[in-house]
Amino acid sequence: MTQQQYQQCIDACLECMNACNVCYISSLKEYDLAMLRDCIRVNRECADICAFAAQAMTRGSEFIGEICELCVKACEACAAVCGKHEHDHCQACAEACRKCAEACRLMAAVA
Repeated sequence: MTQQQYQQCIDACLECMNACNVCYISSLKEYDLAMLRDCIRVNRECADICAFAAQAMTRGSEFIGEICELCVKACEACAAVCGKHEHDHCQACAEACRKCAEACRLMAAVA
């Protein structure tokens, strides 16, 4: 694993974390909060897990593989929930989650 590959995964995690946070805040401002309840909940979980994964890779944790596997699961769940909504912030979040899941899947395979 090269430093560039680590950095690409870290960047994907941080971009996903930011997209989840934007979606979370934007969803709270929407009129129909009940419809977005699951989206809001999973945004928080995914953002936290992405941040944790980025931190683990930055410090060279021996658990990178397992943490990235968890990040894949969180990102896939978040993409599935956000992808159901037409809001721009939800669609952007779903796309960032799919990209992060792919980067973390590759990282988990080689870590």
